[in-house]
Amino acid sequence: MKITKVKDTPIKDTAHKIDVRFIYDHPEAQMAHMLLKPGEALKPHITPVDVFIYVLEGEASITIGDETETVGPDAVVDNPKDIVHYIANNTDKNLRVLVCKTPRPTKKGIIL
Repeated sequence: MKITKVKDTPIKDTAHKIDVRFIYDHPEAQMAHMLLKPGEALKPHITPVDVFIYVLEGEASITIGDETETVGPDAVVDNPKDIVHYIANNTDKNLRVLVCKTPRPTKKGIIL
């Protein structure tokens, strides 16, 4: 049995410059734990695979295409591939989300 703890996983240096930790990375799927502190946001980007976002803690402002919704804990947001999207924390509390990509991307997304 393999157990991965978020706190023991190194922070990945990404273009988004937030706390991103890849906690599951296999050919079939990839999962990242993201911590967005108050006022932080991902840069608008396009991902070449389908993504789903699970909110663990806090409130996420999620923009996909021309739609923006604010969602709280235990919400799952479907994000189809090849659509501009981003997550923002517009609150004064931390936001923690799991971002799952399936299948695991074989090419990089596009940061806008």
